[in-house]
Amino acid sequence: MHVHLRQHIRTCLNCKIKISHPSMEDIYATTEDLSDTGVFIAHPDMAKLTVGDVVFGQVQGLSDNDDAPVLMMEVVRISSKGAGLRFIQE
Repeated sequence: MHVHLRQHIRTCLNCKIKISHPSMEDIYATTEDLSDTGVFIAHPDMAKLTVGDVVFGQVQGLSDNDDAPVLMMEVVRISSKGAGLRFIQE
């Protein structure tokens, strides 16, 4: 029996996030799971993106003035529920 072990541990973390891409309106969505290398964003509009697209994400609601860092991420997987994104180190 073959068991697939993930390379990076996933943490179930639900937080609000804004995803920005030039081809569409900003998406306000919820993170579903998070690892050191990426995050899954649950929102049906994420399926409008294509693998390889670069998006920008900013966690919402951390402080009153929404000054959370903006993270650059690449779409690596798309499903009907949303998209898996890989963090890009600048």
